Amino acid sequence: QVQLVESGGGLVQPGGSLRLSCAASGIRFSSNSLGWYRQAPGAERELVAHISSIGNTNYADSVKGRFTISRDNAKNTVYLQMNSLKPEDSGVYYCAIFSMTGTYWGKGTLVTVSS
Repeated sequence: QVQLVESGGGLVQPGGSLRLSCAASGIRFSSNSLGWYRQAPGAERELVAHISSIGNTNYADSVKGRFTISRDNAKNTVYLQMNSLKPEDSGVYYCAIFSMTGTYWGKGTLVTVSS
């Protein structure tokens, strides 16, 4: 059974930083690409960052230069370092792993950027 568990969300002031983690189990982690998505209230889920199995990354324009996605295959974990946070970065952040058997999602972690 594939499981993805996100952690690291919380309340942070504008300009602050958070580091999200997503631990995977039940799947061959190193062979697959991963993504971080977010969903604000009343909005559609959107891709924030993606990392391939060999470490190539891409980002939504809105987070380029502020967010960094990385992976630790030894720990089966993907990270999202978020700096210079803005109120519009608020939402539930989900990680996803893309495999030949399908796409699997975590349950999300809430990020609130507010003063």
